Amino acid sequence: MSCKTISAANVAESFISELKQQITALETKPLLVAFLANEDPAAAKYAEWSAKTCAETGLRFECRRCPRTELEDRLIEANEDKNVHGIMVYYPVFGGTQDGYIQNIVSPQKDVEGLCFKYRYNMYHNVRYLDKENTIKCILPCTPLALVKILEYIGAYNKILNYGDRLHGKTITIINRSEVVGRPLAALLANDGAKVYSVDVDGIMELHRGQGLHLKKHEVFETDCTLPEALSRSDIVITGVPSPTYKLETAQLKDGVIAVNFSTAKNFQDDIKGKASIYVPSVGKVTVAMLQRNLLRLFEYQTKVKI
Repeated sequence: MSCKTISAANVAESFISELKQQITALETKPLLVAFLANEDPAAAKYAEWSAKTCAETGLRFECRRCPRTELEDRLIEANEDKNVHGIMVYYPVFGGTQDGYIQNIVSPQKDVEGLCFKYRYNMYHNVRYLDKENTIKCILPCTPLALVKILEYIGAYNKILNYGDRLHGKTITIINRSEVVGRPLAALLANDGAKVYSVDVDGIMELHRGQGLHLKKHEVFETDCTLPEALSRSDIVITGVPSPTYKLETAQLKDGVIAVNFSTAKNFQDDIKGKASIYVPSVGKVTVAMLQRNLLRLFEYQTKVKI
């Protein structure tokens, strides 16, 4: 079987080009402030990468290092600073529920990552706007949004169907149920009509479009489905296990599967191209492009400058 490998750089190219045009036309360039309050080398590298990509498109970027004990106060200051248009935090900081608390400190007006409670609640309930007039769109988490854009790029979404139902008939397995990527992604794909198996170390949940009063948003179900069963049924398999030792067995996958990896580790075995029709080994550059798109949207809402 012939497998097509899709580069994240190629997917991001059109978004980056559009960003450059939009930013060039702005008199005031939006400012993204990122807070680094941990000693994680990966976070520091991501900060360097963010600075570089923002410079390439013309955005202003500041990485502000601080002790984690000061992070809450620094976030509040940035919320109140009119010169700051977007805020992000490199996690983990404390870990667990305390990081969830930190996510909710960031103002929805400046939350480029879409991780505060308001945005997450609306996403899970398939509420796409903040206002009744449907003029202010909600911010979506960057990596889940990037994965949606990648699936659109490779044609997994059926454009003949109505918007919001373009994954109808697709079965998808996501091996990651984190609150930052896996669970939001499962909700987004289920809200677009897919049947989704959401997998983590504690088991498997099933998500798909509801019925009756729940027709417009997904529902979550307990399932007895095993991982091998889910994989054998799945048209698309998306992995995000942050461990170099985790490898998904190629033999368990459906012939012609679309295989997407968003972990920094390679979760698929080396022979994946013999089974998959499309393979996406990484998504990072698309994630950064979505971060910048989110920033421009927030800048537009704050300043009333039409972009």
